[in-house]
Amino acid sequence: MDAIGAVLILLGLFAAAVVVLVVVGAVKATKAVVAKVEQTEVQARRAVENVTLKAKRYTKPGPLGELAAVRLTLRTSLAGTREVLAGGVGVDAQLAESLRLLDRLDAHAAELDAELRMLEREPEQARIAGKLPELRERADRITHSAESMRWAAQDRAHRFAADELSRLSAECESEAGALRHWDRVDLGAAAGADSGSASGAGTGAAGASSAGGGAAAASAAGSAASPRPGIAARVGRLSAEEALNLSEPLTRLGQRLRKANPGSSAS
Repeated sequence: MDAIGAVLILLGLFAAAVVVLVVVGAVKATKAVVAKVEQTEVQARRAVENVTLKAKRYTKPGPLGELAAVRLTLRTSLAGTREVLAGGVGVDAQLAESLRLLDRLDAHAAELDAELRMLEREPEQARIAGKLPELRERADRITHSAESMRWAAQDRAHRFAADELSRLSAECESEAGALRHWDRVDLGAAAGADSGSASGAGTGAAGASSAGGGAAAASAAGSAASPRPGIAARVGRLSAEEALNLSEPLTRLGQRLRKANPGSSAS
């Protein structure tokens, strides 16, 4: 029984949790739908008001037409700036601060638009003409501030796009060079062949000069080691007497012997 009771309690808690989750989801969905409907309603009402102001601008001459033109310019400028800033805040976080400034500017624009709307109901045309310059000057200041932020945001986005395109172009050029790797290989081979031929020519010249020097050295060594041919031939033709320097004494001795034996020669 205790186990069955624990299971029943767990099932009850699970069912309660499911019910709570369903209720929370339904409330969130309802709020989202309501917010979407309100936003759509605001946009539809603004669109209708813009169309009405355009019609008043061209159909009602005088101060009323000028009031309609001021209101329409103010609305169009703020709406265009908000569209640009809200569209770029996801890419550039700096635009979030610009959106906060635009919200503050939009509050002043709403106050001015309310004054202009009240002035449209004024039956005295002279009062409208007297108040219109001051209201137009305030509207111009708001419009100028909104346009300054919008143009700055557009220039910033253009600059970022140009910088990104420059970096992308550089990366594409680098990748194209990497794909044409054979060009660098051919240039390296040609440079290696030129340097090889130059070094080979230098080596050949050095070898030739070395060979010539070696031959000259060998010739000098040979000439220093062996006597000259004339001297060698003359040495080979010397007699024994000349080699011993005995030729002259032997000649004198023979002459003396011939003088000492004259008788023997006579008999």
